[in-house]
Amino acid sequence: MESFDVIVIGAGHAGAEAAYAASKMGLCVGLFTLHLDAIGRMPCSPSIGGLGKSHLVKEIDALGGLMAEVADATAIQYKVLNMKKGPAVRATRTQNDRFLYEKAVRAKLEKQESIHIIQSRIDTIEITDGKIKGVKDYQGIFYPAKAVVIATGTFLSGLIHIGETKTPAGRVGEEGAYELPDSLKNLGFSLGRFKTGTPPRLNGDTINLASLKRQDPDEEFMPLGFSSPQPTLPQVPCYITKTTPITHALIRDNICLSPLYSGAITGKPARYCPSLEDKIMKFGDRDGHQIIIEPEGLDTKEVYASGLGNSMPVDLQWKIVQSVPGLEKVEIVKPAYAIEYDYVLPHQLDSTLQTKTVKGLYLAGQINGTSGYEEAAAQGLIAGINAALAARGEKPFILDRSQTYIWVMIDDLITKGTSEPYRIFTSRSEHRLMLRETNAIFRLSEYAKNLGLIKKERFENIQNIQRQIQETREYFSKTYVSIPEKYNTEHDKPTEKSSIEQLLKRPEIKIQDLVDQGLMEKIQPLAMTELEIEIKYEGYIKRQQRDIERFKNLEELILPDNLNYEKISGLSNELKTRLSSIRPKTLGQASRIEGMTPAGLQAIQIGLKLFHSKLS
Repeated sequence: MESFDVIVIGAGHAGAEAAYAASKMGLCVGLFTLHLDAIGRMPCSPSIGGLGKSHLVKEIDALGGLMAEVADATAIQYKVLNMKKGPAVRATRTQNDRFLYEKAVRAKLEKQESIHIIQSRIDTIEITDGKIKGVKDYQGIFYPAKAVVIATGTFLSGLIHIGETKTPAGRVGEEGAYELPDSLKNLGFSLGRFKTGTPPRLNGDTINLASLKRQDPDEEFMPLGFSSPQPTLPQVPCYITKTTPITHALIRDNICLSPLYSGAITGKPARYCPSLEDKIMKFGDRDGHQIIIEPEGLDTKEVYASGLGNSMPVDLQWKIVQSVPGLEKVEIVKPAYAIEYDYVLPHQLDSTLQTKTVKGLYLAGQINGTSGYEEAAAQGLIAGINAALAARGEKPFILDRSQTYIWVMIDDLITKGTSEPYRIFTSRSEHRLMLRETNAIFRLSEYAKNLGLIKKERFENIQNIQRQIQETREYFSKTYVSIPEKYNTEHDKPTEKSSIEQLLKRPEIKIQDLVDQGLMEKIQPLAMTELEIEIKYEGYIKRQQRDIERFKNLEELILPDNLNYEKISGLSNELKTRLSSIRPKTLGQASRIEGMTPAGLQAIQIGLKLFHSKLS
């Protein structure tokens, strides 16, 4: 029977990245999927990136992942968000042709000779003495492996709700996985239940677009992928409308038909991405809620109605949708639905995404309680890298939350857990000015090179850009020029000179202005962007660097796995229970556990000293 170094269960965004990373590291990978035609599927919004999420996409790209390049190759609209705000929160979002996206993901995986894609349902995880041995499919066929990554999305005990109709499925029209959750429970894992959903798809030809607000693509942007060329596909608009009092009345008058409110759905929904029922019932004082009409692709009439997600009966969905301006005569191509599914409580993982109880078993994506393509892909990448390293008997790849948004997410999950589907936000990072979208390639490329995830030529290109930034900044600091008249203030003397660096610190002066004034030659766009940020925000950056040094001091204080928290005086019973369950690796991780106090940290430090004194 065929054996693999690494087996990946699921070929969505998490599974695709896991298989891709492990194969690039030279491992033989078995990628199991329920549906060959659903590889890389975008079951919800046909878009990549956005606030916080584009930071993950850039980090995935820096570590050699596939999401950014596929997004660029299939982008039909770019938007740069928060341009009027600081660089830490600026974000890029692409609208994508989802059919081309899925095709491109599959093509990238199939080009990797060491990836073997198999359509089969995996039902059982096989272990011996707490270590992974392999998996069994629904026919009882055993596939041995040195490491296994589970990336099953919403398929674990998936149940779709449309009104009173309940349909077992992983996605609409796709078989779910119902034996695998039992296998995980038998291995001792604690599972929870979450709910998500997707809006209706509409026939674009039946929408009165002339009555809607048009949202055109941005003309100036940088692709998500470092090596991506400029887009070649046509760039198309989205359209904006909003719900009406009639929409709201239809929801309120029929709320008993919503499984979310009737009690039929037990899974916890996401606060930040509420269904239309939640919006109306919880924010009923608003005149209307925004609806965005997003194209699903260039060669289809099908469009995505962002903001209209609900789980009402189909006949009522028609009335709800047609109560929205511009959609009065619209046809629903696919109804909206809610889906609930099982996930594994993430405190049962370590920072490599390996389970604590089964060595060689890794979890990635929605199975860990997260939501979103980008969050899933980032976890898949890290799980794939660490599964490959484990299969080779090498040290794991671990960074920390001061270095990447990926580990902000991982640390949040394994330390704090999640009571609702987790989504990344820039506000989740204490060091977000250091974790900019634009500098991800500089932060992580050396790790990618050392892991064998990017080629030598790409790394040298990145180094050249870094040298360009350094050399240009040195030139700026040493070169003094007369202040151009257009930038003179009442405090400037007519003959006064300033270094170009000092000139650029002024908020009203942009680096492009220096190019236009002939004060510098135009350099690589990414170098220009980073150079301007480094100079304008120098004071803030230095302050965060000092904060990171203090953070590192806490992270360097290792907490032994066998430290008995029950015997540490000064800790509340609640903290003792949480610490014993999570088993933080460092004092820094312990400091982020829910309910931790300065007194609690001091008690742990005292307990740690007593622990070491007994050993000496």
